[in-house]
Amino acid sequence: MSSLDLGVIGNGSFGALIDEEGRIVWCCLPRFDGDPVFHDLLNGKREGDGERDRGFWEISLVGQKHVTREYRTNTAILVTTISDDNGNAIEITDFAPRFATRGRMFQPMSLVRRVRPVSGTPRVKVRLRPGFNYGKIAPTVTRGSNHARFMHSGLVLRLTTNAPITYVLDETSFQLKTPVSFILGPDETLSDGIEETARKFEEDTEFYWRQWVRRLALPLEWQQAVIRAAITLKLCCYEETGAIVAAMTTSIPEAAESGRNWDYRFCWLRDAFFVIRALNSLAEVETMENYLRYLGNVVGGAQDGHLQPVFGIGLETDLTEHIVDTLPGYRGMGPVRRGNQAYEHLQHDVYGNVVLAAAQSFFDDRLLRPGNLEEFEAYEKVGERAYAMHNVPDAGMWELRTRARTHTSSSLMCWAACDRLARIAGHMGLEDRETHWRGLADEIHQTICTRAWSEEKGAFVESFEGEALDAGLLLMAEVNFISPDDKRFVGTLEAIEKSLRRGNHMFRYASADDFGMPQNAFNICTFWYIDALARVGRTDEAREIFESILSCRNSLGLLSEDTDPATGELWGNYPQTYSLVGIINAAMRLSRKWEEEV
Repeated sequence: MSSLDLGVIGNGSFGALIDEEGRIVWCCLPRFDGDPVFHDLLNGKREGDGERDRGFWEISLVGQKHVTREYRTNTAILVTTISDDNGNAIEITDFAPRFATRGRMFQPMSLVRRVRPVSGTPRVKVRLRPGFNYGKIAPTVTRGSNHARFMHSGLVLRLTTNAPITYVLDETSFQLKTPVSFILGPDETLSDGIEETARKFEEDTEFYWRQWVRRLALPLEWQQAVIRAAITLKLCCYEETGAIVAAMTTSIPEAAESGRNWDYRFCWLRDAFFVIRALNSLAEVETMENYLRYLGNVVGGAQDGHLQPVFGIGLETDLTEHIVDTLPGYRGMGPVRRGNQAYEHLQHDVYGNVVLAAAQSFFDDRLLRPGNLEEFEAYEKVGERAYAMHNVPDAGMWELRTRARTHTSSSLMCWAACDRLARIAGHMGLEDRETHWRGLADEIHQTICTRAWSEEKGAFVESFEGEALDAGLLLMAEVNFISPDDKRFVGTLEAIEKSLRRGNHMFRYASADDFGMPQNAFNICTFWYIDALARVGRTDEAREIFESILSCRNSLGLLSEDTDPATGELWGNYPQTYSLVGIINAAMRLSRKWEEEV
């Protein structure tokens, strides 16, 4: 049965997921939102050898019994060791090349798999079965002496290998006496031999990641959890444009048979802000600089300041949602969706997320290109829209499809947009603009405190004049709308605990939506709860819950979007950037200080 115990490899151009047996079961090409040429993750239930005929890349040991996996320390290189009961073993090293050369980052659309015998006389079988058009079409295959091409329409994948190409294409098991390498990527001839090229790619990629991690400003505690989260966030960045995908997958359901299956292979401006802020806390500002290029294009193309909440990674604005009828879905739990209707939504928190993401560029002297007056004026248009929309109903941050309210979390972020513009203006010496934005921010602040406060509940509520609660209210302290020691925030925290906490997990909300009652906890909400506990001085509780959530990670230290609070099983799209952000933020807030121990 499929699970989300998946390894993640990538290089800033694309990503791939590898299951517990070393099979590549998900990989979209030529970029994150492209055709899933490996799509077995959504191929339904598998029983024995009865899996579907394409959509995976398997390198197996004949008679294999035992599999172990680990990332090479501080890298995005995954090593899988497979053995049998007779002393035979092989090792598979998987990665996507990424390193600096000739004054630029080399990050080709290439998967590298290196296989070596570890002990005994192992026999291996290679089954390389890509599919095209979401599994509908088998590729046309041609072969050469040391390569094969898998083709459909305009996409051609070339496999170059020093393994016998006949054995590979005919799926014949063969004895592995010496290391072999496979490079699957563009239809280009290698300039050097396959083994030499693969070895150099591996060495240079390992050096890149180790150096990247070495520059991170890590907390004292939970370092390996933070490192793995940070590397994986970096893998979710599409560096050509600067976009950041919410996850690498589509249609992994939020809960079993829930129908809550969404395509997350796009750039939500909300999620991206949280990603860059988490990486900034580790002193990794390059991602922010890349994202600000993307954001500048988004804002520059906005009419009257209006922004949709999600864009394609190439700035595509039309993400029309379709049902894919060629794939049965994760464990057969369809539907499989391509595209996301959220691009049509009004989600007014987006304006705050955009300004919050850009704000640091006006204060940080490390940046190669700090914010300037022209850019400030562009973001002012976003702020004007935020003010105009702060008391207007929307779909909210939880993207409700059939109901609109004036959501407190949306108004909160509209306030944040105006508040940060006032701070930026003050920093730039623009006194009149500072006064303007401070006045608008204060007006929104008063509106929220009047219309979103419930005396009956002793808490802020999820919508103006509403009664329900949602976890987004915990962000009030995080964005400095209210002090953590303010009795209104403490009351809101306590009310949310009573309503939304399940064990050590936190739900988004506890009322029926378009798809009924939520079944699983939303991981980022649990991390918001941990942060709020720490802010109000309940640090021991926060640490205990953080440790329990870390124990829900898969065997490689990663999280998806949702967790079943009863079983700890992971659900939802994967790897979820929001959840990885939570790991970093919680560790940074809760860790003992270096000066206390060293």
